[in-house]
Amino acid sequence: MAYGSEYGSEKKMAEGGNDAELLKEKANKYFKEKDYENAIKYYSEALEVNPTNAVYYSNRSLAYLRTECYGYALADATKALEIDKNYIKGYYRRATSNMALGKFKAALKDYDTVVKVRPNDKDAKMKYQECNKIVKQKAFERAIASDEIKKSVVDSLDIESMTIEDDYDGPKLEDGKVTETFMKDMMDWFKDQKKLHRKCAYQILVQVKDLLSKLPSLIEITLKETEKITICGDTHGQYYDLLNIFKLNGLPSETNPYHRTQLFNGDFVDRGSFSLEVILTLFGFKLLHPDNFFLLRGNHETDNMNQMYGFEGEVKAKYTAQMFQLFSEVFQWLPLAQCINSKVLVMHGGLFSEDGVTLEDLRKVERNRQPPDSGPMCDLLWSDPQPQNGRSVSKRGVSCQFGPDVTERFLEQNKLDFIVRSHEVKTEGYEVTHSGKCITVFSAPNYCDQMGNKGAYIHLRGSDLKPEFHQFTAVPHPNVKPMAYANSLMQMGMM
Repeated sequence: MAYGSEYGSEKKMAEGGNDAELLKEKANKYFKEKDYENAIKYYSEALEVNPTNAVYYSNRSLAYLRTECYGYALADATKALEIDKNYIKGYYRRATSNMALGKFKAALKDYDTVVKVRPNDKDAKMKYQECNKIVKQKAFERAIASDEIKKSVVDSLDIESMTIEDDYDGPKLEDGKVTETFMKDMMDWFKDQKKLHRKCAYQILVQVKDLLSKLPSLIEITLKETEKITICGDTHGQYYDLLNIFKLNGLPSETNPYHRTQLFNGDFVDRGSFSLEVILTLFGFKLLHPDNFFLLRGNHETDNMNQMYGFEGEVKAKYTAQMFQLFSEVFQWLPLAQCINSKVLVMHGGLFSEDGVTLEDLRKVERNRQPPDSGPMCDLLWSDPQPQNGRSVSKRGVSCQFGPDVTERFLEQNKLDFIVRSHEVKTEGYEVTHSGKCITVFSAPNYCDQMGNKGAYIHLRGSDLKPEFHQFTAVPHPNVKPMAYANSLMQMGMM
């Protein structure tokens, strides 16, 4: 009897193992099709059947990485190693998760483990060396930053002495100023994959830094009844989709109240491989229309993200390391939030890890820096809404997730109607949650050439501030893949 019972239990376990393997294979199929949501779903079901399989955790970790849930990815990789400390892929996953979170020393420790176990593994050695280089670079940057006064790149530039060669027939600023003609010429020039002369790029950057540095951290505007604002979400280096937004919605205009005011809500760069073209176009419009074209900072307008997800590599490939340093300085001056008619608050990420934050607190934020790991500035760039009440640990490993009750209390305290944020891919390009009080807008269609999502932008009219959603699909672009300039440490396979 005991033997039969033991045999039956073993048989059940074996069947369960087979079921789990079938679920894993189903998940792998979805992963290969870049349907990461379903991949996560079936890896999770496989883990319910067999919660002691390191490979399932490791694969789900990679799917979480693909959906930018770095916190969940780190937790799964750690769990895989708790189950099997000799599972080498787990160290790779955990290192990649830590890299994505800017925790380079922790990543280096895991790459070191892999190299010791596999001394002849060229890929492991390359990743260790690359990560070690970043750790040393960060230490060097900290040492420089501790000097009394950090000099600006602007101080070492002599733009006037930069000569524009005779064979350059592209757009030039007119008497050092951005004009409507220059903007149209530059957009066409970029469309043909041509490079703006470095003198013109530097002129734009120096001028926009000066302009942004004079702005408050919280921008406050009032729309007249007949006026309208367009709010766009993440564009992530998808230049040809940005051109399509302007085609569908109209170019910014001083005179036409219908197109007059436009706001781009952060994450202009990284992932897409035309980030330079996107950001120079947006900066150009900011200079042309300083009072009605608005840009807010996203979590990707930061050094750590740019180092991993492509913008730093792209600027260095197309121009120089010095120019990237200037971009970094400019990004630090981007405002963090915008209030419309004292009723709608726009930010890239979302609300706060603690109750009681007021608009006055946002006005006081010292933003000219890399974002801290916690506090209002971090939350504005990184947090996400969740359907359940309360707050929970962030899926990204930074900031928090906030529920409908958190939104309700914040709006009530600050006499606001709703918030608009971006930061997350949405299948339809937008999503309305928290009983209409939290709206997400995302403007990079078919994100990274693989998500199949629509893009969207929002119109708000001064008369009623009722959101109108406009969706659009991706347009063709030249054959340059997303992440073409990203750090090689972010590229990983699956088991």
